[in-house]
Amino acid sequence: MSAKHYEVIIVGGGISGAALFFELAKYSDVNSICLLEKYDDLATLNSKGTSNSQTIHVGDIETNYTFDKAKITKRTAKMIEKFNLMYDLQDKIMFKHQKMALGVGEKEVEFITNRYNQFKEIFPYLELWDKETLREKEPLLVYADKERTKDRPEPIVAMGTNDQYTTVDFGAMTKELVKAGQNANSEKTTDVYFNSEVDEIEKIADKFKVTTVNGTVYTADFVVVNAGAHSLYLAHKMGYGKHMGSLSMAGSFYITNGTYLNGKVYMVQNDKLPFAALHGDPDILCEGKTRFGPTALALLVLERYKGGKSFFQCLKTMNFDGNIMKIFWDLIKDSEIRNYVFKNFLFEIPGINKKLFVQDAQKIVPSLSVEDIEYAKGFGGVRPQVLNKEEKKLMLGEASINPGNGIIFNMTPSPGATSCLGNAERDIKEVCKYLGKAFHEEQFLADFTEK
Repeated sequence: MSAKHYEVIIVGGGISGAALFFELAKYSDVNSICLLEKYDDLATLNSKGTSNSQTIHVGDIETNYTFDKAKITKRTAKMIEKFNLMYDLQDKIMFKHQKMALGVGEKEVEFITNRYNQFKEIFPYLELWDKETLREKEPLLVYADKERTKDRPEPIVAMGTNDQYTTVDFGAMTKELVKAGQNANSEKTTDVYFNSEVDEIEKIADKFKVTTVNGTVYTADFVVVNAGAHSLYLAHKMGYGKHMGSLSMAGSFYITNGTYLNGKVYMVQNDKLPFAALHGDPDILCEGKTRFGPTALALLVLERYKGGKSFFQCLKTMNFDGNIMKIFWDLIKDSEIRNYVFKNFLFEIPGINKKLFVQDAQKIVPSLSVEDIEYAKGFGGVRPQVLNKEEKKLMLGEASINPGNGIIFNMTPSPGATSCLGNAERDIKEVCKYLGKAFHEEQFLADFTEK
């Protein structure tokens, strides 16, 4: 039996793969597209609603984003909003919450105030909220005790907004993207295969041969690998990206037994730490509960809660040598990073974890106690932090390998979900150029550019 052939095969049924599947189906004249997913459903790993913070990362309250990065993320974040509005998904899988970046203590208050004055040029809807305003909007940020009789001692200020879309169930959105792609043009072939873990990709003449673990073979003119931490694993198998290694960072969450916050509260990011600062959000999948996190724990797996062979794949993908050792050493010799890594390890140990975590979370809600929270079992995913062996440093943001011969490998750490449609826009241009196909850019921009 001959292998089934497609113009484009996408490996990975998370939100990044789904976004490209949708864009190729709707905005190009590529006629046959196939999505291969290793598990029995879409979005079972990092795109799943419980694996991430459900946040549309616009760049307005993310204090680790530079002015220039915020301009870019604003554009890609608006695409998320546009898609959900286009398919009437607002208040179903996309929601408006209050959101803010909170500064605690004189140094952070000054930082937030200065940042507000600079960033309101990009985000004119931002407001600066003093302690009295916060007392109305998020009272638990202000009070030091549960009885609300005394205020916390430090000065606080926040920059925030009440009227923007802030929150998405990215797992549900993944399914909507694939559905929209399959409904875009009935004359196109838009196949999705589950339980189809890709084992090997080979270039044979001008085609790619894609073989799954269960022995099924497909061929394609172009392949895009959007398989999270596995993308680099598959790239290494083909001899690409040897200058990169991967460090798997797992994020865990703690959840409260009631409502503690009305909206998203993000903290000022420590510039030295390449991992997300602690934040608190209402959890859209757990009615009336507040989620705090994420923690950042280095784990020797490519996937969380799946067991199996990803430990050995992780060791291979780390691509360990003297250069990787030097990156780790440079990170660990800094006492702030070292203490952070050690503390996050302790956050996972039953018996002491809650007490330690509460101390951090009290920076957001001073009256929070050990009794108020529990470890959110089964929550959190794994983010591949890409290590550049040539530059001997941790790479932040998305990493992509494009040798220019019809295959692309994407590794998308945070904010991968927010930038999925923007990343797919970049890739669809590459695919169409290589295949000599048309990308209907005018239509795409009409649908996805902010008016």
